[in-house]
Amino acid sequence: MSTTVGDLFKQASALDEQDRATLAGLLLESLEYEVDEDVESAWSEEITRRLAELDAGNVQTVSWEAVKTNLMRITGAERTG
Repeated sequence: MSTTVGDLFKQASALDEQDRATLAGLLLESLEYEVDEDVESAWSEEITRRLAELDAGNVQTVSWEAVKTNLMRITGAERTG
């Protein structure tokens, strides 16, 4: 008998937050089979630009908790954990 997606989700949901994030990243990476060098280069430039803005104090940061709360409010989603 094979494991269903639902069973895997239940097992993964029981992991701590760091392990769930690692698993999510690994699953996403498994879907990315072709590297587009132009995209990679553009992302690298964007990251460098954003870090420079942060270092210069030109942008205001927002906590992940505030972002999640706002997304939940906007989408009407309920927190489950």
